[in-house]
Amino acid sequence: MCATCGCGGETGGLITVPHQHGPGDDHAHDDHAHDDHAHDDHTHHDHGHPRHDHAGHEHGADHVHLPITETVTLEQRVLAKNDRQAQENRAWLAERGILALNMTSSPGAGKTTLLVRTIRELGAGPIAVIEGDQETLLDAERIMATGCRVAQINTGAGCHLDAAMTRRALDMLAPESGSLLFIENVGNLVCPALFDLGERGKVVVISVTEGTDKPLKYPHMFSVATLVLINKIDLLPYVDFDPVRFGELARSVNPGVRILEISASTGAGLGQWYEWLSAQRVPVR
Repeated sequence: MCATCGCGGETGGLITVPHQHGPGDDHAHDDHAHDDHAHDDHTHHDHGHPRHDHAGHEHGADHVHLPITETVTLEQRVLAKNDRQAQENRAWLAERGILALNMTSSPGAGKTTLLVRTIRELGAGPIAVIEGDQETLLDAERIMATGCRVAQINTGAGCHLDAAMTRRALDMLAPESGSLLFIENVGNLVCPALFDLGERGKVVVISVTEGTDKPLKYPHMFSVATLVLINKIDLLPYVDFDPVRFGELARSVNPGVRILEISASTGAGLGQWYEWLSAQRVPVR
């Protein structure tokens, strides 16, 4: 279980690279991948016995050890281990000139629809996708239908991807040098903000149906965002969403964040998104 947010199980994500050449091909499964960060530490369990000092006397109330101390220490170790792996991922990607973007959002904000349209329309070099979901290959199949190479990570009860999962997916997917790599995280605006995957930046996709106050409700996600995409602007006449006020709130937690208004369904504003992507490209070392 993830000690930081309480999610996850023992597997650390089932990673699959779907094939596009017919039902006779084998699927690659990392069935034995384990999430190491669940075993970094062993917490003390109090079995109800009184504690004694060296003289054999029971400790008083002032000797109670607060378990919150152990929890904070374990969380710090989990995140520190993840950050070390993320740095290794970042170096691996930089050596190959791969631009990796961590795509985050609430469920239903339109990340997959945006990626499908981007892959079909961008046409600027090789593109690969790491797809994160708790279950199913549904989004991976939508991506694969574009002809793009994709690796699926199923997290089970987990609510986010981590750097170790990402590295295993990178090894299986093996994106070519100079690729644009989208890492579509599990739909969640909380835990993905905590876990660095080794990406160049985080792109937060928000739907106008979600409400103007999202930056105040989820400030940590917006504080680490490189770019915010306000999606489904074709629905603005029908919902209570104020783009100007949203921008003010987003910049109150992240003054330098870039905000673009788009519609993945109609194509409105996508030219700015494609220009931004092109400007992020890096040369192969």
